[in-house]
Amino acid sequence: MSPAQKALWFIESHLADELTLDGIAGVAGISRFHMVRAFAAATGLPVMRYVRARRLTEAARALAKGAPNILTLALEADYGSHEAFTRAFRDHFGLTPEAVRTARLDTLKLQEPIIMDSTAIDNLRAPRFETSHPLLVAGFSERYTCESGAAIPGQWQRFHQSVGNIPGRIGQVAYGVCCNGDDAGNFDYIAGVEVSDFSDLPREFARVRIPEQKYAVFTHRDHISTIRRTINTIWNHWLPASGLKAADAPSFERYDENFDPLTGNGGLEIWLPVRD
Repeated sequence: MSPAQKALWFIESHLADELTLDGIAGVAGISRFHMVRAFAAATGLPVMRYVRARRLTEAARALAKGAPNILTLALEADYGSHEAFTRAFRDHFGLTPEAVRTARLDTLKLQEPIIMDSTAIDNLRAPRFETSHPLLVAGFSERYTCESGAAIPGQWQRFHQSVGNIPGRIGQVAYGVCCNGDDAGNFDYIAGVEVSDFSDLPREFARVRIPEQKYAVFTHRDHISTIRRTINTIWNHWLPASGLKAADAPSFERYDENFDPLTGNGGLEIWLPVRD
């Protein structure tokens, strides 16, 4: 059972109990950093946002069935007050708890339990291990949630249109760097290239320093559109079985001259930071 599957089972089995990121990660036997990435890779959702959405969904169902006490529902959903629950409820559904009593449930954004299927690939090649040299990467940066990551290809399109304006470029390799992740599953993604320094970099370009770090390096040979399956397999299957831990450092994709940004063919490498 993968970490994401363990997390889903634990969340659904303890939805009315106190649930924390540390607690969920502990049940899965991994760090909170690993939990955030593994769950997002498998489901496309931040783990704690999923918890909140599931609790609010069950509260909405209870209200639609005539539950009389909103404060009781608030406490069961781990909100300390009627006001906090109402605010979260309105933010999620666009309606107050009182209004849901007369609303049709099929008009609400309900979060049903996610049933994990076997989407992992069965032919993941064993990685090689490398200690990277320090990298300075410059390019375009965007902040993403797990749900908005589908916009990353558009970011690469903008990058390819302006890459010629990045001064001090080293080589022809491009990098897709994931960094600055938080417990909600948000992260910065930088589509960029290695540069010699940042001193002459125009303001419109973001910059990230990648320190020397041990990496497990995986080759993704299929079309770029299937990269999520590979990433899911790495985080939820290979890493738990490897005996290694994910290091709190940037991970990145490495696109060399064999990759064709027009067709998405040619393959790439996925560099996962690890520690013993």
